[in-house]
Amino acid sequence: MKFTDGFWHARPGVDALYAQEAYDIDARGDHLVVTAPTRVIERRGDTLNRPLLTVSLSSPLDGVVRVRVEHHIGTEADPGFELVGAEDGIATAVLDGEDGVLTAGSLTARVKKGAPWSLSFEADGKTLTSSGHKSLGMMTLGSDAPVTAEPAGITGVTTTGLAEAERYIHAQLSLGVGELVYGLGERFGPFIKNGQVVDIWNADGGTSSEQAYKNVPFYLTNRGYGVLVNHRGHVSFEVGSEAVERVQFSAAGEALEFLVIHGPTPERILERYTALTGRPAKVPAWSYGLWLSTSFTTDYDEDTVNRFVDGMAERDIPLSVFHFDCFWMREFNWTDFEWDSRTFPDPEGMLSRLHDKKLHISAWINPYIAQRSSLFAEAADAGYLVKNRDGSVWQWDMWQGGMGLVDFTNPDASAWFQDKIRTLVGQGVDAIKTDFGERIPTDVVWFNGSAPEGMHNWYTQLYNRAVFDALTDAKGEGEAVLFARSATTGGQQMPVHWGGDNSSSFESMAETLRGGLSLAMSGFGYWSHDIGGFEGKPDPAVFKRWVVFGLLSSHTRLHGSTSYRVPWAFDSEDSSSDEAGQSAVEVTRKFVKLKLSLMPYLTAVGLEAHERGLPFMRPMQLAFPGDPAIDHLDRQYMIGDSLLVAPVFSASGEVTYYLPAGRWTNWFTGQEVVGGIWRTETHAFDSVPLWVREGSVIVTGSVDDRPDYDVLESPLVTVFAGDRVSSVTATSPDGSSAEFTVERRDGGATVSSSIDRPFRVRFGVTGAIAEGTGSVTATA
Repeated sequence: MKFTDGFWHARPGVDALYAQEAYDIDARGDHLVVTAPTRVIERRGDTLNRPLLTVSLSSPLDGVVRVRVEHHIGTEADPGFELVGAEDGIATAVLDGEDGVLTAGSLTARVKKGAPWSLSFEADGKTLTSSGHKSLGMMTLGSDAPVTAEPAGITGVTTTGLAEAERYIHAQLSLGVGELVYGLGERFGPFIKNGQVVDIWNADGGTSSEQAYKNVPFYLTNRGYGVLVNHRGHVSFEVGSEAVERVQFSAAGEALEFLVIHGPTPERILERYTALTGRPAKVPAWSYGLWLSTSFTTDYDEDTVNRFVDGMAERDIPLSVFHFDCFWMREFNWTDFEWDSRTFPDPEGMLSRLHDKKLHISAWINPYIAQRSSLFAEAADAGYLVKNRDGSVWQWDMWQGGMGLVDFTNPDASAWFQDKIRTLVGQGVDAIKTDFGERIPTDVVWFNGSAPEGMHNWYTQLYNRAVFDALTDAKGEGEAVLFARSATTGGQQMPVHWGGDNSSSFESMAETLRGGLSLAMSGFGYWSHDIGGFEGKPDPAVFKRWVVFGLLSSHTRLHGSTSYRVPWAFDSEDSSSDEAGQSAVEVTRKFVKLKLSLMPYLTAVGLEAHERGLPFMRPMQLAFPGDPAIDHLDRQYMIGDSLLVAPVFSASGEVTYYLPAGRWTNWFTGQEVVGGIWRTETHAFDSVPLWVREGSVIVTGSVDDRPDYDVLESPLVTVFAGDRVSSVTATSPDGSSAEFTVERRDGGATVSSSIDRPFRVRFGVTGAIAEGTGSVTATA
């Protein structure tokens, strides 16, 4: 949202008033209050007829400073996000001479008395970022402002990107030379946000647009800090795209609050951010396996389902979850929670038979209730649907005709919806795909009186929370799983999320990964995507390359729109051909089994997401801060801190990627190379660059037909040269665990276990395997 016309002038119709000085500073124990008039006060008369800004500084957590900028403090303001980790009494506020200083652990904020306005954030003896002259402002739009408003309705944002309001508060924070910005939700465009305009406004725009399903007003930079704008509604970011030396963020209303979060490392920033906004729940081991869907508009019934499930088993492709998409319910009825009796006459029996095949079940829902459904009248009569301003039920015809929207601000409506979820669980459903949640109207009235503009983004949090809590209540802690499309700040608490509607091309595969990495930089721990692309039918090359990428992601789902995604639909299964081992079936089988063998390691990575808030799939910038070669990388990533993956985005198999400094070992061949180099290689369909970082210890399992196995049954501990990791813990689905402690020596290692069960050890992926209990030594 741009308010200026170049460096000197405001845009026509924009009255821009800035904090010009810190007129007085009041230190009040654990917070500072600063009076910031919009002109320099030189004489008494200057105090008349002049707006001022009240700037308050406090801290909700060690290493975090909260800044609140207010024009009229008595005006109802956006409530902000649920800061579940906030604590009291964190900061100390003092006057240092005439300056105000707020210290919150490792982070200090300093407000200089007088003019020009100067607020800086300091750590480790240096300034991280600052708010200087013309950085805090109140923008009033006059009648001649260049705003072309759309009719009030579903978007709630004008064609210029401005929300419909007269008053905005904006803030700017400095960008240093070479400073790069990451995050702001699941965004599919350039991974580095510098130079971009980013609107925090959830939208169903697919993966090939500037819109995003998961908008998060949080960014971090490569200079040791992050920033959360604590505003549920529309926030507009100008990332070096208006004032090129600054990040600007603005929101409608009389107040704006933001939090500066110190690192100094990107990992520490995310740890603090997720401690404040919530850590991801622990996910069950079975969810890491392969998910297969009916796809969307394809024809399917119970026979189709059985044919798919049995076909996977016949081809020795382990399947963990079967997903029923929209048409498990009758058309025009979504969402009525009733199985379509024409295609699924015995849903309980069918689900029981699928459970007998060791499968878990996922079912699709959305938060709309179509008027043809018997639930519509029930919900409308009870006041469970969102209403128009005249008191009638809000409805529209996009998606399914005459749909209303469940009002999750009404506790009774949430409880009613949760009862429907519990009924599904009782029938045999284990996980829920919570689709939609982005197309939320702004010309409506909410049960609890919430401002419609603020509810647009926040709605998805209430929707996903209602479903996730119902699943947790029905299945227990650690067993609840969503497959959610929309989210905002705090949504990471309710995994898993998937990347939305992509297309069947290598370009879309790459933009999908950019979205996932951007979401990881926004505090989300688990993420998935539609293998092969949602729209269209991928050619065999796209499908096979995407299968490998999908099986080296946190969660793995085969899903499409108008075509099936069973691997035998894409090419021949003739293993006697010149491309033996290269069919879609063979590639899928190989990498499903690889992922399942890695379950001890993957489970540990997932637990780290739950306990520390670090993402399962880690951008290179998160894992290797300070290496300038990785600043722009968005086509490779780390799984945890030990495995590097570079998906192949070409039919030919050519891929170029970067190995950071240190020694790396190829997982498949055992080849060792010294990093700090770029590599260009050509890979067959059943291969991918998968490298192990020096000093790693990787525990793998002895089972490759399901993910939820006892990982302590004869595990293999592979030790790599280097001193980076000295112990690892392997945890089974029942919660039992073993710690393996490593003592390295030239050409080998001794591993000691905390439990008296047999385990195996090897030194490097090509080393001989030794077996024993208690303490085992292996050599290269």
